[in-house]
Amino acid sequence: MTESTNLNRTSERRASAASGYAMLLVLLAAIVAVIFGVSMIDAAQEAALAVILPAVLVILFVAPGFYMLQPNQAAAVTLFGAYVGTDRTTGLRWVLPWLGKKKISLRANNIISERLKVNDLRGNPIEIAAQVVWRVTDTAQALFDIDDYKAFVIVQIEAAVRAIGARYPYDDFEHHEVTLRGNHDQIGAELRDELMKRLAVAGVSVDECGFTHLAYAQEIAGAMLRRQQAQAVVAARQTLVEGAVGMVQMALEALSRSNVVELDDERRAAMVSNLMVVLCGERDTQPIVNAGSLY
Repeated sequence: MTESTNLNRTSERRASAASGYAMLLVLLAAIVAVIFGVSMIDAAQEAALAVILPAVLVILFVAPGFYMLQPNQAAAVTLFGAYVGTDRTTGLRWVLPWLGKKKISLRANNIISERLKVNDLRGNPIEIAAQVVWRVTDTAQALFDIDDYKAFVIVQIEAAVRAIGARYPYDDFEHHEVTLRGNHDQIGAELRDELMKRLAVAGVSVDECGFTHLAYAQEIAGAMLRRQQAQAVVAARQTLVEGAVGMVQMALEALSRSNVVELDDERRAAMVSNLMVVLCGERDTQPIVNAGSLY
């Protein structure tokens, strides 16, 4: 890229602005002088004009330079289009009348993006939306490096959400991967870092961000729900079988230590089968009492 196409980055600096209260006194004195000159114009016209004309010139010079700043508000000062500096002092302020003034808010802004359809890492379509708290930190960059910094923020939020949504899977039932649904804090921190990089050129800082909506797209929501249910059933069965095996092993060891009954391999296998049926069955089992001999 040649130098002619490079962005001329602007950096904020302090403007030389004065307190407006002192200049307000000057303006009031000039107004009083005009009133006094008008009152004496019949008695001494030349003397009255000598008072009125300078006072009018003072009014024309002082009046255009006033502006007022509220808390968390700034004004960028320009001279014939060239950036001079930024004034962040609140209250009544004054600059030379040929200097331009453009106010900009430094307050926090909260925005919730639209629901976007994104393909996650595994290619599954998901719906995702984010909430972002942002504010202007460099007024010069926001006003002079970006055509419309508010619209720029909205577009970059959408781009960052799409990038993060495609970087991770929506869910991982085995918890072996970082997922959008299971790692909110980590994903939120990464989204904030992504936004900070994208918005640095606009002089905008991100204070907080996170997802407000995260779900599978409607066309696959039913199928993914059945898949999750099936995975949950398999995981529950696995846990149940592991527990049943441990209980059977504990029962056999306890019987062997206590010498309650001696079981051959065939009876031991039958006992293991019966215990596994009792422990793993979905319905309540009905015991059969054997009142005869062991064999």
